Amino acid sequence: MTELLQRALAEIEKLPDDTQDAVATRILADLADEHAWEAQFEATSADQWNRLAEMARREIAAGDTIPLEDAFPVKVTEG
Repeated sequence: MTELLQRALAEIEKLPDDTQDAVATRILADLADEHAWEAQFEATSADQWNRLAEMARREIAAGDTIPLEDAFPVKVTEG
């Protein structure tokens, strides 16, 4: 186990039981989601990736997309 994970777990242990369970539930859900994505990517063939890339190129050429910074604007915080 890494030192960072040990530190995180030590902090979580200080929390009330219901909060610990909520954190554990979130971590387990995130891990399950990560495994599902990994399995999906591994199961995707080169032909499927090529078709997906071609679809993206067509959408870009047709103007059916927006710039990434418009979809996920950077929040500027005053410091």
